[in-house]
Amino acid sequence: MKVDVALEGPLDVTRSLEVLRRWGDDLLDRWNGVVLRRVLPTDDGPVAVAVRPRGTVAAPRLVGVGERAAGGLEAAVASTFLPGSPAWPALVAADPALARAEAVAPGVRSLRYPDPLRALVRAVTAQQVNLSFATTLRRRLAEAYGVEHRVGEGTVRRLDVDRLAGAAVADLRALQLSAAKATAIVGLAGAARRGELAVERFAGMADAEVVAALTAHRGIGRWTADWFLVRVLGRPAVVAGDLGVRKAVGAAYFDGRLPSEAEVRVATAHWGPAAGVAQQVLLEALAHA
Repeated sequence: MKVDVALEGPLDVTRSLEVLRRWGDDLLDRWNGVVLRRVLPTDDGPVAVAVRPRGTVAAPRLVGVGERAAGGLEAAVASTFLPGSPAWPALVAADPALARAEAVAPGVRSLRYPDPLRALVRAVTAQQVNLSFATTLRRRLAEAYGVEHRVGEGTVRRLDVDRLAGAAVADLRALQLSAAKATAIVGLAGAARRGELAVERFAGMADAEVVAALTAHRGIGRWTADWFLVRVLGRPAVVAGDLGVRKAVGAAYFDGRLPSEAEVRVATAHWGPAAGVAQQVLLEALAHA
C-alpha cells in the first residue's frame, strides 16, 4: 500500500528522526538517515511502514509504503510526530532561552511512540544505564521476542506481547537485563495483554490519574509516567525527573547547573500547552552542543 501523508509544519523531519540512531539501532524503530521503518497500530492490526521525508520544513511529508492495506494506516503515519502548539510562537518570543534553542534546532519535534508497551519497554531499558546499552538491550529483546516484518526492501520488528508476557525473568536476565527490569518488562507485557495499557483506556483520565495508573505497575516511576504522557498520549507534560531534561533545563535556565526535579517544574511552569515542543527543542539544542 502506498503512503503519502502531509505532516504539520514547521517540522524538520530528518533532524527530528536522528534521535532514533543516535545511540544505535534497536530493530524496533529504525531510521538509517533515509528511511524510517516501524510497526504502527491500525484498525486492522499492526502494520509495518517504510517512509521517507519529502517536502520542506514548512510543508513536510512522509512518502513510502505499508506492508499491506489497513484502515487508519495513513492517520497512524500522520501522527508520527507530536503536533506543534499554537502557543509556541508567543512562548519563544517571550523566552530568550527557548528562542536561542529554537535557533539551534528549528523545526525539531518529538517522535510519538504509538505502541504503549514498546514505549514503556523503551523507558524501562533506559533506566540508570547509558542509552547505547539501553538500545542494545532493546535489540536483544526484539531478536528474542520480536516478530519480523518485511517492508520496503528492509525489515523491522515488533515485540510479541504473548511471548514476552509468558517469558521467564531468568530468560530476560540472560539478555543482561537486571532482575528489576526483567520483572518489570514481563509484568508490563502481561498488563498489555490484558488491555491495561491501551491508549483508549487513558483517554478520559486527567494527567494525575494516568500517572497513578502507570506507577502502580512495577518498574514505572514518575518520570516514566510523565514520558508516557508526552510521547504516547501527546500531552504537554514536562518529564522533570529525567536526567536529560534536567540537563537541558539547567543549560537553559540555571547557567549549566543541574537542577532538581522540583526546580525543573518551577522553571518550566510557564511553558503551558507548548511544553512538549519546548522540552524537545531544549533536548535537541543540548545534544547539538
